[in-house]
Amino acid sequence: MIETAYGTKIAFTAPHRLATKAGFDILEAGGTAVEAMVAAAAQIAVVYPHMNSIGGDGFWLIRKMNQAPIAVSACGHAAEQATLDWYHKKGFKVSLPTRGPLAALTVPGTIAGWKLALEIDSPKHAIPLSELLAAAVKKAKNGIAVTKNQSDTLAAKKHELATVSGFKEFYLDKGQVPAVGSKLVQSKLGETLEYLGRVGLDDFYVGDMAKTHGDFLAKAGSPLIFEDFKKFKAELQKPLSINTSVGQLFNLGPPTQGMSSLAILGIYDRIRNEVCDDFDFIHRLVEATKQAFITRNLELGDPADMKVDPADLISDSYLDSSATNISLSEAADWPEIAKKGDTIWMGAVDSEGTVVSFIQSIFWEFGSGLICPETGVLFQNRGAGFSLTAGPNCLAPGKKPFHTLNPAMAIMNDGRIVSYGTMGGEGQPQTQAAIFSRYAFHGVDLQRAISAPRWLLGKTWGDDTTSLKLEKSFDEKLIKELREANHQVELVSENSSLMGHAGCVVRHIDGSVEAASDPRSDGIALAG
Repeated sequence: MIETAYGTKIAFTAPHRLATKAGFDILEAGGTAVEAMVAAAAQIAVVYPHMNSIGGDGFWLIRKMNQAPIAVSACGHAAEQATLDWYHKKGFKVSLPTRGPLAALTVPGTIAGWKLALEIDSPKHAIPLSELLAAAVKKAKNGIAVTKNQSDTLAAKKHELATVSGFKEFYLDKGQVPAVGSKLVQSKLGETLEYLGRVGLDDFYVGDMAKTHGDFLAKAGSPLIFEDFKKFKAELQKPLSINTSVGQLFNLGPPTQGMSSLAILGIYDRIRNEVCDDFDFIHRLVEATKQAFITRNLELGDPADMKVDPADLISDSYLDSSATNISLSEAADWPEIAKKGDTIWMGAVDSEGTVVSFIQSIFWEFGSGLICPETGVLFQNRGAGFSLTAGPNCLAPGKKPFHTLNPAMAIMNDGRIVSYGTMGGEGQPQTQAAIFSRYAFHGVDLQRAISAPRWLLGKTWGDDTTSLKLEKSFDEKLIKELREANHQVELVSENSSLMGHAGCVVRHIDGSVEAASDPRSDGIALAG
């Protein structure tokens, strides 16, 4: 049984133990939560390549002591050549390709996000970038042990990826899926991280590395070129927020689905009862999810193309109205199309009281599958999330795609700062709601709030059905009650990876900390 990790000053959690160690080591050396997160972000790109890459996007929430949280959006925009006509001429009329060079159509933003976060941080005794990246460089060059999660994902997706340029050479073993525990060496990626640590992160966008990637992508058939990299900058944003009975909740604005994560909890706060993990608890959260997702699917996209202010979609009046649409006894029909997405989430607290919530992704498992042979960088397929039909998420040059990614944070009425999140596309807002509701609304122990059985409506990691999935460890009576209320229940195994890889760190007003990780992942939580 995993227990909550308690400490007096610092904490870190990640879905892979080596990423947690990389971040925690920086914290123990006196580094900041932002520095620790950059170290862990580099490491997890090495040890969890099926879920994220430095060729993907990233988002941050950073809350310094006695300051309002700030957001860093490192969401890459579509290439200038990525027009509807360009894809129509290549035979794509309805939807965009999901694998290969044509799917790699947005600039990777995550490295720019690291850079901006470090600039915001600007500590008095900054740890050199080369030291922050050193652990990742070492593991990439010396090799990692392939996790069961990675091996299973490769087995499931091999048929989609094996023909993509460079993929089998980098991630397969003589054309076969590597066994669990086998050694995977990523020398080129290690050299890339070492190079960036020496020359600086800007080189990824304006230097020799940007030129290398631009040339490679253009030759491979991607619409991305060097000029697209030069134009990209990560952005500092004001997060979205709502007030609840237990505190103020924060998340990223569009093009992320942070609005829906906040809306679920805001709606639930209006209709919740006092009992946790019974029929009322799960039913009301699921129905709140439906209300939030209907709005999300209709309205969210690049904020430049949205016709409504995202804050209006989580206003008190909007949440009040949404709550009145919910039957407390019967499930609403659920025909909505699910959103895919796979990623990693990590959280950190440092000795100065700074709290970070961070998420990094390549969209689907292994992203586009396209890997630059000179750098070992795997490029995301986030652009596959664009639509080829009119609407807020319709493809256009320079446009940002809809993102399932969203890191969460809360400032509680009693002074606690809670950083929480998960991977899992459609599942991210739902798992966030389950964890936060259990811990904050119902007073459940932090680790138990994550370890307890979970549910997901619609698409989960690795699955496409729209049923309500419950881990089979739920009580049979509860399952029967949900089915009688017209929920289309489907049972999955206990501690299923379909339910995402969640985590949470908490800083209390006296400076003490607690942290938890997900038994469904390969992670660990550390506190000290």
